[in-house]
Amino acid sequence: MLRALLLLLFLLPPSLLALPGASRACDLRPPSSLARTGIVCRITKPATLVLNQETTKVIQKAFQRAEYPDINGEKNMLFLGKVEYGLTNIQISNLTIASSEVELKEDKSITITIRNVSVIFQGTLKYGYTGAWLLKVGHAIDFEIESSIDLQINTRLTCNRGKVWADTSDCYLSFHKLLLHLQGDKQPGWIKQLFTDFISFTLKLVLKAQVCKEINTLSNIMAEFVQDKAADILSDGNIGVDISLTQTPDITTGYIESHHRGLLIYKNHSGPTWDSNFRPSLLPDSRMLYFWFSDQVLNALALAAFLDQRLVLTLAGKEFEVSVQGSGLTVRLEPGPVDMGMREDDSVLCSVGIEPALTELMDSKGLNLFEIINPEILTKEGYLLLQMDFGFPQHLLVDFFKTIM
Repeated sequence: MLRALLLLLFLLPPSLLALPGASRACDLRPPSSLARTGIVCRITKPATLVLNQETTKVIQKAFQRAEYPDINGEKNMLFLGKVEYGLTNIQISNLTIASSEVELKEDKSITITIRNVSVIFQGTLKYGYTGAWLLKVGHAIDFEIESSIDLQINTRLTCNRGKVWADTSDCYLSFHKLLLHLQGDKQPGWIKQLFTDFISFTLKLVLKAQVCKEINTLSNIMAEFVQDKAADILSDGNIGVDISLTQTPDITTGYIESHHRGLLIYKNHSGPTWDSNFRPSLLPDSRMLYFWFSDQVLNALALAAFLDQRLVLTLAGKEFEVSVQGSGLTVRLEPGPVDMGMREDDSVLCSVGIEPALTELMDSKGLNLFEIINPEILTKEGYLLLQMDFGFPQHLLVDFFKTIM
């Protein structure tokens, strides 16, 4: 049963970028927001380091997918007058990234630093001017631009209609090298000097705008991708869970924490609300990933499974009583007099036939591909705590890249 529960829960925190939810409005942290929390996910600093292992691949995709528009301009030159120029058909090649680092900044952002992005930009340089005897002179030559760039992306987590979205607009590019090579390098020196100066100013602005824009676009695409995955995993048939947020996520130097309603959705009807006993001190931060579940969430899911004939109870033995209280299912077994021809030493048997079916369902959704390390389930008064470490979900990254090809 432990394996099935782990598989069911693991994708609840889809990534550092987004968490799925229903279309309810997020509360901006009123006093009552934690009281409406049924599920909590805490991703600690060690987990962010694991997830950051493949950040460079996502940044490479951003550079490759970005659209680099033609750049046109003009400049007055001594003896030549007005010189018009343009860079067209800009493409990139030889893209490599040396390293990536992640830092959690208290109540502020997830800061990702990308170091030593080496990339070559290629295209066609066109320029023209009016020469002697008012003759118009035009040229077109191929160019290459060698560049070395660092990026810093300060990702703020914002809440919108029950979902967490990543705002990466606070994005910076620092250029350590930007060298222009014209075809054959046999053109007049003033041409290379002119366009080197021009590129040093204009191209930096264009690259920052286009690359940072594409990083933000990829963040939104990834959020939608993860949302679809989580929606598929956390619902089946008539049963689902409302995991919309009760407030904006918390960011500390040690963890990222999100708070979810956890209301049962059965046959398109939401279950009742309750007062939660969650408080941040209930969760430690020594493991990579924590899930906190109130008893009300688990009782509601058990009841839905029973009503949907997913949970089958086989009871035999002495007198027993089954009662439904509120949103939970309580099975109470009590000893009683021997009757119905039963022997006095007959024992009370209770078997729950849910694990094989749940495991098969989760495996069909691909959750068996996750590397879950040393999982533990701790039952406390009023809640259940699931804690674990994990390896990077490589298959998710592969699936994501397939969607953006």
